[in-house]
Amino acid sequence: MPAPEILPRKFYARSTVEVAKDLLGKELVHGETAGIIVETEAYPGGDDLASHSARGLTDRTRVIFGPPGHVYVYLIYGIYQCLNIVAEPAGHPGCVLIRAIEPTRGIEIMQERRPAAKRKEALANGPGKLTLAFGITRTFYGSDVTKGPLLVQRRAKETPFKIQTTPRIGITHCAERPLRFLIEGNPFVSRG
Repeated sequence: MPAPEILPRKFYARSTVEVAKDLLGKELVHGETAGIIVETEAYPGGDDLASHSARGLTDRTRVIFGPPGHVYVYLIYGIYQCLNIVAEPAGHPGCVLIRAIEPTRGIEIMQERRPAAKRKEALANGPGKLTLAFGITRTFYGSDVTKGPLLVQRRAKETPFKIQTTPRIGITHCAERPLRFLIEGNPFVSRG
């Protein structure tokens, strides 16, 4: 069986929607913790008013306009961190929100970080929950997922799945756009 392969930068230098779909089934790794990406949302630039890049280049959004494959982490509701990975070629904004993970390694560590989660399915089934479970904070802003410390890799053996597409959730602008993607029937996706 081949070893897991870290996704190269060219994987991210494509349409935000394609990257969001293709991240499903890949493995997010941080230290001793890892999990399968089971839910994403695409935030392309341009007229997508839900995207943080909609207002143009700012200190906060600078990484979204830079090279693909970098991390954009922001704080929501004053308490939760949200993990995004930059897509599109440099100069064209776009990023993918990682909404939910199916834990595969370091589950005990995730449980220590998320003691309120009573079931494995609840450890990382939402954007704020997964960053807590994986120990991801805004200090990761700008990190390169092709080099670490946060990595995304193709699993040695991927199981086939169907992609379900829905409108994005938890936003007010452009919420009706079908840009949320999840592994159909997976019990680790967020509620929405």
